[in-house]
Amino acid sequence: MKRQIFSQELHEWFTAVMFYTRIPVPNDLPYSERLLNRSRRYFPLIGVMVGGIGAIVFTAANSVFPATLSVVISLSFTVLITGAFHEDGFADSCDGLGGGWNREQVLAIMKDSRIGTYGTLGLLFLISIKILAMSTIAAQSTGQFAAILIGAHCVSRMLASLMIERYDYIQDPDTSKVKPVTDQRLSIRDHLPGVITVALCLLIVTLAFPGFPGAVAAATIVALCFMHYCYYRIGGYTGDILGAVQQLSEVTIYVTAAAVI
Repeated sequence: MKRQIFSQELHEWFTAVMFYTRIPVPNDLPYSERLLNRSRRYFPLIGVMVGGIGAIVFTAANSVFPATLSVVISLSFTVLITGAFHEDGFADSCDGLGGGWNREQVLAIMKDSRIGTYGTLGLLFLISIKILAMSTIAAQSTGQFAAILIGAHCVSRMLASLMIERYDYIQDPDTSKVKPVTDQRLSIRDHLPGVITVALCLLIVTLAFPGFPGAVAAATIVALCFMHYCYYRIGGYTGDILGAVQQLSEVTIYVTAAAVI
C-alpha cells in the first residue's frame, strides 16, 4: 500500500515536471487528466527546482561576470527551463486585457497565438523590472539573492495555483489545453505538499532575508487585486491569466525585496 502511494506521488511529480517545464521525464510515464490535475500540488516544488537552478547558474556566472550580466544569464536559464510558459501567458493577458473591450474580445485576443503591442510592451517592462530589481538584490548580497530567487519562484506558483480554488475558469473547457488542470478543485489535504513546501521555503528564506514575509504579503495583494480585476473584466480566469498571476507575483517579490534590502 505504501509502495503504491509512493508510486502515485512520484507519477504526479513527474507529470508536474513534464507539464510545467522542459526537463525530460521517463518515457514510460503514465498520463491521465486526473494525474495532471493533481500534479499542481507540486507547483511550488517546481518553483523551488526552477529557482534553485537559476541560483546555481547565477552563482557560477557571477564568479566570472558582473552581477547584472549574471542575473540576465540566470533569468535566461529559468525561461529556457520553463519554455517561457508563464511569460507567454502574461503577454497574452496583456494583449487581451489591453486590446479587448468586452469579455468575448478579450478571450478571442488571448487565444490568438500572435503577440501584439500590449504583449510586447508588457514583456519588455516585466523583464526590465526583473533585471533591475534582481540586480539591485544581487549587488547587495549574492546569498540573499539566491534565497529570494528560490522563494519567489516557489511562492508565486503557489499563489497561481490557489487562484484556481478561489475563482472560476471561464474559457471553453473542451478546447483548452489547461482543462485537466482546472477540471477539479483540490481539497486542503491535496494541497498539503505545496503548503509544506511554501512553509519550509518561507522559513529558510526568511532566515537569509528577514524582509521576505513582507515581500510575500505584497505579492499576495498584487495577485488578489489582479484576479479581482480579471473577475470584473471577464468573470474569472484563463490559463493565460494564471501565467500572469505567477509573473506578477514573482516580480513583486523582487521589487519589494530590492526596496528594503
